[in-house]
Amino acid sequence: MTERVLVTGASGFIAGHCIRDLLDQGYAVRGTVRDLTSADKIAHLYGLADGAAGELELVEADLSSDDGWPEAVAGCDYVLHVASPFPSGVPDDEDELIRPAVDGTLRVLRACAASGTVRRVVLTSSVAAISSGHSRRDPAPYTEHDWSVVEHSTAYQKSKTLAERAAWDYVAELAEAQRFELAVINPGLVLGPVQTAAARTSVNVVRTLLARAQPGSPAIGFAVVDVRDLAVAHRHAMTLPHAAGHRYICAGDNIWMRDIAKTLAAEFNPRGFRVPTGSVPRWLVWIAARFDPTMRLALELIGRPERVDSTKARRELNWQMRPTERTIIDTAESLIEHGVVTPARRRLARQAATA
Repeated sequence: MTERVLVTGASGFIAGHCIRDLLDQGYAVRGTVRDLTSADKIAHLYGLADGAAGELELVEADLSSDDGWPEAVAGCDYVLHVASPFPSGVPDDEDELIRPAVDGTLRVLRACAASGTVRRVVLTSSVAAISSGHSRRDPAPYTEHDWSVVEHSTAYQKSKTLAERAAWDYVAELAEAQRFELAVINPGLVLGPVQTAAARTSVNVVRTLLARAQPGSPAIGFAVVDVRDLAVAHRHAMTLPHAAGHRYICAGDNIWMRDIAKTLAAEFNPRGFRVPTGSVPRWLVWIAARFDPTMRLALELIGRPERVDSTKARRELNWQMRPTERTIIDTAESLIEHGVVTPARRRLARQAATA
């Protein structure tokens, strides 16, 4: 009998690629969305099933409510809990991020425990639950043994850390009759091809540079992972027996935002784009942060390289990453294909025509 996998937050960037990978592998996939009538947000998901070996079903369930979750997990062998709030800026109240992340995770896990069928849950966490709030003077890469220091973390970093801790605590306290296995994936900055024009926050770094929406790059470091490779990591964490009870960092070496810009400029400036390759000083980001919530988020990250070690995932999940430069270029190509960004000369011509 075909195994069934529930993927939460199906319309999201990571979830969409997880669904595509699972369908290609022949799984029956059930995805949760907040509103089945939002055709513009979910139409592309049905397209993923065209020609795939597996089948796709979408159901309504929201992390803010218990409604729908018992039905969503019913008959599922596995659950990929991918859905979680991802901010575009710093919220006025950090509980706007923390409470939905923690409560939503526990809501899904309670439904899994009551289902009687779910054997393993794979939770999508983040390196934000590992490397945040520590001293910047520590040069060693962080591993799965590390946890972020919430007292010195941003709201988003707190939300990922507290949600993951809550998941581990919940599973550890389950009665034997309700117990299921838990594995956790901790990705870095997720880039890769978008499936729709509704570009997600994580690819905003590439979109902003291609659109020349800022004059240059602040000194922000990222540990990038390709969303397609990340989907494979989720599947391996779901199926490999020894992955149960473990967390896995999925991210590459630190790359500075300016180096991302240089990769994009080399590939796309000859095609009519004007990617800025200069640096933006901290004082200028500080001024911009007074008016732009995205810049307030960036201000927290300046001067901090993201050094994490993905050896465990490579070894235990038999996981591999494609080159970061390829991921950056493929992200940009997809943004161009979906009309999210256009070459500078075309933007100027359009502006002149409407003036």
